[in-house]
Amino acid sequence: MAKQPIPYKIYLSEEEIPKKWYNLNAAMKIKHAPFLNPATLQPCGADDLKPVFCDDCVSQELNMTDLYIDIPEEIRDFYKMYRPSPLVRAYCLEKALGTPAEIYYKFEGNNTSGSHKLNSAAAQAYYAKKQGLKSVTTETGAGQWGTALSMATAYFGLDLTVYMVKVSSEQKPYRKEVMRTYGAAVIPSPSDTTEAGRKILKEFPGTGGSLGCAISEAVEKAVTSDSCRYVLGSVLDHVLLHQSVIGLESKAALDKYGVEPDVIIGCVGGGSNYGGLIAPFMGDKIAGKNNIEFIGVEPASCPSLTRGKFVYDFCDSAKITPLAKMYTLGCGFMPAANHAGGLRYHGMSPVVSELYHEGLMRAVAVKQTKVFEAAEYFARTEGILPAPESSHAIRVAIDEALKCKETGEKKRILFGLTGTGYFDMAAYKQYNDGTMTDYIPTDEDLEKGFASIPDIPQNK
Repeated sequence: MAKQPIPYKIYLSEEEIPKKWYNLNAAMKIKHAPFLNPATLQPCGADDLKPVFCDDCVSQELNMTDLYIDIPEEIRDFYKMYRPSPLVRAYCLEKALGTPAEIYYKFEGNNTSGSHKLNSAAAQAYYAKKQGLKSVTTETGAGQWGTALSMATAYFGLDLTVYMVKVSSEQKPYRKEVMRTYGAAVIPSPSDTTEAGRKILKEFPGTGGSLGCAISEAVEKAVTSDSCRYVLGSVLDHVLLHQSVIGLESKAALDKYGVEPDVIIGCVGGGSNYGGLIAPFMGDKIAGKNNIEFIGVEPASCPSLTRGKFVYDFCDSAKITPLAKMYTLGCGFMPAANHAGGLRYHGMSPVVSELYHEGLMRAVAVKQTKVFEAAEYFARTEGILPAPESSHAIRVAIDEALKCKETGEKKRILFGLTGTGYFDMAAYKQYNDGTMTDYIPTDEDLEKGFASIPDIPQNK
């Protein structure tokens, strides 16, 4: 029980910004399978990864032993511009729902990028600068990652090329302009500027693209350019590591009032915000210190956890990245043009995939119209216009709170509000006009994607 009344917003002090990241890999008793070199099918070592990623990020990626990893002061100084972020008690939402549940959300949208992505963008830009690199490349779906990285590279003095999923660049032209304002070159993907892009355009004429396509182009650009590396906004272990500041701050804020969540909910596309939010709580669960229920929420149109296969697959559409063992719809799966661009990825973080495979969390797939129904309800009660991605978590948080209303159970629900939706007004307009549709892939659609999964001994 809380020892004192819980305020609407629980703030930490600047001194309470974490000084170390939490490495969930080290807490996991069963480690996820290693990445494989696609040429040799042998586990990737540092030498395999350093031509693509920054050296320090590679070291963090392969670190399975250190539970805590120091955050350099230069990164903490950057964090101080927008962290700590508030943990909010959703009193207004609770009252509107008439639920006995306590609902909390960690709000990561209080920075210009509008999302949690800045936590890893700052770290990766710092490590690139420290290494003496001149430029970096990346992909972006909804645009939050590209925006965050453009801010970080401007701060650290690096050039940036962003391959933005074509349908998202069309839906969110002003998000593209924010990136350009911070100095980034933005290319709709797939494009004719890379071999990977040209190949995808030939195979899928008129496609709106996907994160897998954009990753292919960004990696190709990095490995064919001097003094350049690729930086990724989700999926990989070092990205989840950087995002653990979300979970660490959430835990510290709740601890001040003696609150332990019963349920923690986050949207899942590649896994970065969810992995970061749950990291210290999941570590405690693995150690037998709590019995929290963890729920990952994905779009029904791109259901990698709930309908995917747990196998080795490429992380990109052009099959040039290392192979990761993860829940996947197949690297050739082309998702529908739903508005949650940040969740339109065929695979899932190896860490999150392993946790799901072990039964340490569950997954829920939700329809787009139900997501926006929850988004508008939240906006009208809590006063924040949420991103479509974040609204997946809101949908299930509301559903869980309504279950408590039926049973009378007083659960404590924590969810991640990963960002704001002010660049997503075309989506809100569709919903308000009644023209938004739900697309759920058929089994036949999924089989086409599964056919692209590599036929290798580990998948037998």
